[in-house]
Amino acid sequence: QVQLVESGGGLVQAGASLRLSCAASGRTVSNYVMGWFRQAPGKEREFVSAITRNADSTDYADSVKGRFTISRNNAKNTVFLEMNSLKPEDTAVYYCFASLWYGRQYYQGERTNWGQGTQVTVSS
Repeated sequence: QVQLVESGGGLVQAGASLRLSCAASGRTVSNYVMGWFRQAPGKEREFVSAITRNADSTDYADSVKGRFTISRNNAKNTVFLEMNSLKPEDTAVYYCFASLWYGRQYYQGERTNWGQGTQVTVSS
């Protein structure tokens, strides 16, 4: 088990940037594929981005590709999501996850660890 705590959310205007952080404890984050999902009010949780253990591969949802960048610092047990050119439709609670496997089909499985989420609100 790994415990995850997100931070960095907030209220911003459209076009602004935010950087989310996810701090892991309990087990070293280098053992896990890490990433982010988000959930907007009244909608299902959706995949945002993921990064492999050694950061040699990343994956992004089409809706954020070119605007969001995922990175990780295994020495500091932290994963980041740099969000640029934010849009009102990016408004959601953003959840960090840790998965043993790389691939969108695995991320919502029983063995995935989740953080509590951080709210991102983008005003128009």
